[in-house]
Amino acid sequence: MVYDTFKKLIYVNKNGVNQFQIFKRIFLGLLSVLIVGLVASSLGAVNIPISDTLAIVLNKIFGVYIKTTWPEVSENILINLRFPRVILAGIVGAALSISGAAYQGLFRNPLADPYLIGSASGAGLGAAIVFLTGLPLLAFGGGLLPIAAFVGSISAVTLAYLIGRRQGVLGVSTLILAGVAVSSLAGAITSLLMIKSDPNLRPLMSWLLGGFSGSRWIDVFILLPYILPPMFILILYSRTLNILQLSELHAQTLGVNINRTKTIVLLAASLVTASAVAFSGVIGFVGLVGPHVVRMIWGPDYRHLIPMSAILGAGFLIIADLGARVIAIPGELPVGIITAFFGAPFFIYVLRTNNRQQGM
Repeated sequence: MVYDTFKKLIYVNKNGVNQFQIFKRIFLGLLSVLIVGLVASSLGAVNIPISDTLAIVLNKIFGVYIKTTWPEVSENILINLRFPRVILAGIVGAALSISGAAYQGLFRNPLADPYLIGSASGAGLGAAIVFLTGLPLLAFGGGLLPIAAFVGSISAVTLAYLIGRRQGVLGVSTLILAGVAVSSLAGAITSLLMIKSDPNLRPLMSWLLGGFSGSRWIDVFILLPYILPPMFILILYSRTLNILQLSELHAQTLGVNINRTKTIVLLAASLVTASAVAFSGVIGFVGLVGPHVVRMIWGPDYRHLIPMSAILGAGFLIIADLGARVIAIPGELPVGIITAFFGAPFFIYVLRTNNRQQGM
């Protein structure tokens, strides 16, 4: 029985049909995200024809000569405002979704999300320190807020990891409990700072709900080196995550170093999450919606689940950010509100489905 399960999870036949299917789905997924990004860039307080948007992309980004027929203001809006915002939203969506899939595989729990062991609360504490203690928002030649959020997120995860690791063994249950404790502590400190601070909490609350207002190209260029290497590591470990869905004893029998694999996947997923949260704020449900939709469509094979979760998460957050921009024109909503409106009902559906499958 174990052998049959193992074959279903990691077997690839000789003619490579499964690999072809994976690459085809990835290609079509990336193409779909590109189309969604172009449409999202065209819409907003000022609507720009999709033909102009495509022409500007080809002309200014890919260097294809196209006679200029679009207004200069449209070019400025797209190049300086919308393109960096849409790209950043896509990167963050991919990051949160792929880390959510990795956490679900690591903890063997389909309800795990990227914030399970303290990333969000640690980032929130770092942001609160900047907003509520009078520290300058600009320092070290750049924004202090992303640095503080990143440091807070990594510190919280590191603390949970040190608590959860005993005698060289990383216990999953202990790690989850440590994450809950660290999250509660960071949340309590954040609440204390809010109570003791100036009454104007709107900037902090807006950041905690997530958003991409004011996104710049420099944010994209800074974020990519932190996001891409650990995401690539998670893709490389997708087959190993399949094996981890068996018992640890059987995984060891198949040659998997359990503790090393857990540590690498945990560190890579946590770095991806911390980097994303540092530039977007705390955006909920992306790490749950993406992996579960992929799982419902293509099944639990992590060779599909990891890359397709990233693609679906990117598209989902681009659409959510578009909604945040256009629903309340001329203002805008925090993106976290939009993802919660879609994600919370979906989470309830997944929870009820899991309960029915378990006979509860």
